[in-house]
Amino acid sequence: MNGLDAFIIGEKLDYGTHTFTPEEIIRFARKYDPQPFHLDAEAARDSMFGALCASGWHTASVWMKLAVDYRPIWFQSLRERGLPVPYFGPSPGIFDVVWTKPVYAGDTIHYHSECIDKRPRKTDPEWGIVITRASGFNEAGDQVVSFDNAVLIRKQPSD
Repeated sequence: MNGLDAFIIGEKLDYGTHTFTPEEIIRFARKYDPQPFHLDAEAARDSMFGALCASGWHTASVWMKLAVDYRPIWFQSLRERGLPVPYFGPSPGIFDVVWTKPVYAGDTIHYHSECIDKRPRKTDPEWGIVITRASGFNEAGDQVVSFDNAVLIRKQPSD
């Protein structure tokens, strides 16, 4: 078995939820996406969004944070199922990023990931590549963010 065996096509992981507060939205926007509808509730009311909303980059960044925080739980599940614990390398990128609905101050987003592809890496036999589909849904069940995430996985598992 190798590190790629930990990833099962179609397996979905539930990363939990995150509630976006006005203060957090503004703090992120000041640093990374300083547009009026992310910075100021009054300016946001006059925008097409009608209220303060999070940057799409903010919603994607929270997915990443929750994904990394979830790893120890997932690793334990893998051990219990007799599967190898993968060694994560860098990500060669994300693609097909879609922000389908705004995330407003006070919204709680539920984040998920699904393995959609895995394969050996042609240029380096020690590594494979895994593609996951990331997603986030609001309380109404509406998808607010989706993207495909590539990550390099060393074939030799970490334990």
